[in-house]
Amino acid sequence: MSLAIDSHRRRRKIVLGTVTVLLHLLVLNWFSGQLGRPREDAVPREASSVLAELIEVPPDPPPQAQPAPPRPALEPPPLPRLAPEPVEVAQRDDDAPPAAGPADGAGPASAAVADPAPALDAAGQGSAAVAAADVQSAQAGSPAQQASEPAPAKPAPEARRYKLDLPPPADITLDVARTDANGTRWSGNTLLSWTLTPTSYRIRIETGITIVFAHVNLLTLTSEGAVGEEGFMPSLMTEKRRGRSMTATHFNRKDGRLSFSASEANYPLVWGAQDKASVPLQLTAIARGDPQQLSGNIDILVGEDRDASVFSFKVLGQEELDTRMGRIATWHLARPPKPGAYNSRLDLWLAPDYGWVPVQIRNLEASGAVTTQTVNNIVMKNSGS
Repeated sequence: MSLAIDSHRRRRKIVLGTVTVLLHLLVLNWFSGQLGRPREDAVPREASSVLAELIEVPPDPPPQAQPAPPRPALEPPPLPRLAPEPVEVAQRDDDAPPAAGPADGAGPASAAVADPAPALDAAGQGSAAVAAADVQSAQAGSPAQQASEPAPAKPAPEARRYKLDLPPPADITLDVARTDANGTRWSGNTLLSWTLTPTSYRIRIETGITIVFAHVNLLTLTSEGAVGEEGFMPSLMTEKRRGRSMTATHFNRKDGRLSFSASEANYPLVWGAQDKASVPLQLTAIARGDPQQLSGNIDILVGEDRDASVFSFKVLGQEELDTRMGRIATWHLARPPKPGAYNSRLDLWLAPDYGWVPVQIRNLEASGAVTTQTVNNIVMKNSGS
């Protein structure tokens, strides 16, 4: 009986194995038929149709011209400025033979050895006077104005006024030491001399250098005019440099104009206007009048050989100087460079114990050249001499 049961089980296993193999063959055959066939959507899409209709659109109406905005009202012309902008100054002709290099703009007296030939360039080249620049620009105007008639001159602004005490006549001699920008050194001397009468004055400055055993005069400045409530009131300044023609600067008090023989420039005179020979002694007169006036900016209109500019001085402090006359107590004033106006620096040392006269003057040029004049003797003179 057990043999029959075993035989039945073997037959059943054979049948099940045969069925399993057949099922696998059917599945493999179906997969092989599906490989590589494109996929089809389960639900076929219906073709959609689009209905387009052309509609005529009327053209846009032409834009209407917009009314022009009203023009703004013209602004009133500006009022005259009391402090003018710097103006350009014509370059001076270098008709003197070159020697140690030209100065770029030296101060009064101090630049006497600015270079051994031309020497003593003017100190504030470039800036016009406080009122002068306004007047000059107004007179220049447009070409149409120039063709018709010049614009009327504007009134000059009120200048700062000082209590003044003129220094008594004297002769001051100063040692001159100059170092050019290239290091070349020069030495010489300057004589600053002035006389006074009850109504007039005369100033003379002579500067020269020593070459071997010879003394060469480089420059002579003279200033003359009246004396009054403005202190020194120049009427004429002359300047003679070695190798150049003499030039003259005119202070026409009657017409109230400042003019030059070496240029067409002209300016209105303001209170206390000076030339570059008289300005150091005008500072002396201000200090003698009241030392408290040496404060803030001390602005002085200075006429030079071709133009005019405003020198602005400030007090830097009190110093002691070593001189051939010994140690001297001084007040140090300086006119620093002013962009667009003058490029050099001018320093003066006034000595209270010697009537506030200048005992040292130094000019530092933009090129780096330095000219220093230091007192070696002061001789007082009788008035009217």
